[in-house]
Amino acid sequence: MRILIAPDKFKGALNAREVAESIAAGLREVLPDAEIDVAPMADGGEGTAEAICDALGGSWLKCKAHDPIGREIEAHYAWINDHPPSPGLRRDTGKLAVMEMSEAAGMRRLRANEFDVDLASTFGVGEMILDAAERDARQIIIGLGGSSTNDGGFGLARALGFRFEHEHEHEHEHEHERRRVSDLITLRRIEKPKDLKLPKIVAAADVRNPLLGVNGATRVFGPQKGATPNQIDELERALTRLADVVAEQFGFDYRDKPGAGAAGGIGFGLMSFCGATIRPGFDVVAESIGLEAKMKDVDLVITGEGSLDRQTLEGKTPAGVAQCARKLGKRVCAIVGRATDEAEPRKLFDGVYQNARPGMSDEQNMKRAAEFLRENARELANSL
Repeated sequence: MRILIAPDKFKGALNAREVAESIAAGLREVLPDAEIDVAPMADGGEGTAEAICDALGGSWLKCKAHDPIGREIEAHYAWINDHPPSPGLRRDTGKLAVMEMSEAAGMRRLRANEFDVDLASTFGVGEMILDAAERDARQIIIGLGGSSTNDGGFGLARALGFRFEHEHEHEHEHEHERRRVSDLITLRRIEKPKDLKLPKIVAAADVRNPLLGVNGATRVFGPQKGATPNQIDELERALTRLADVVAEQFGFDYRDKPGAGAAGGIGFGLMSFCGATIRPGFDVVAESIGLEAKMKDVDLVITGEGSLDRQTLEGKTPAGVAQCARKLGKRVCAIVGRATDEAEPRKLFDGVYQNARPGMSDEQNMKRAAEFLRENARELANSL
């Protein structure tokens, strides 16, 4: 029997490879002769660079950058020297950089008492892009999950050399001087850098939100980043002004494009300031690692993630893996941290197994995630 294990991470407990290896260990106890292949996955959120680097045999590079509140950090991103061509990406081979915006501008960079969504900046993401461009990357893939920012890519653009003039402009703006997102309410004009040359950029998003409005970056995700109701109104006005000035000066308007609101609006910023293409993160990862080819000759596909719920249907890894498996006529099961009782997410799979045990806290479940994955894998194997 041939089995492919293609899960995402269990956030806060195990990365995607650890999830896959735990499932594989459980299967082998019952099916010692099975041929098992693992393909750790991601959907544009954290773990995207790791999944692609792992599959394509890349290495990790370091560069200096700034975190969301302006501290100097050492940021890491993946580098693939000679990546194979794949659909949706450049068809020629060449140097590929794979990074995550959360590496410089993520929630994980901040302690609980440091959250300030008006000051948090994507400046460090721009520094990472420039570093890859200076190393002659032919293409950059950026995963857009896990942000602590809501700046519409304002910080990223400043790092790339764009100048933002306000009605109350300070005489001398220092490059690393922290600027509030709410300052954009008085934005007058944007000056483009003269010699900016960037490789092709593909932004891998795990959400389809527009920049503005009830489903936009600020109103949907702002509260998760500590934004108060007053701040939400102010930030919405700021990003509206940013989109208006970009449209007036540059002649294009990406505010309503699906994914523009990803990661605090950096999706909008990457399209507007870098000419980036936004694509569903799952598709970018699946193509980069050749998921469909890995699935062709297997009898069973197993996927998983920390939670199976309605959000799974919005482009998350388990749904993407299930759709790919169904297209090829393969059986597909999910092993997850916890699962909803709703029929729609469950009917994607031939079987759903969950780690959650009655009477156990989330914390206890997460601590024993690897053990429960092996147990569930044994149960699945016995059912075969």
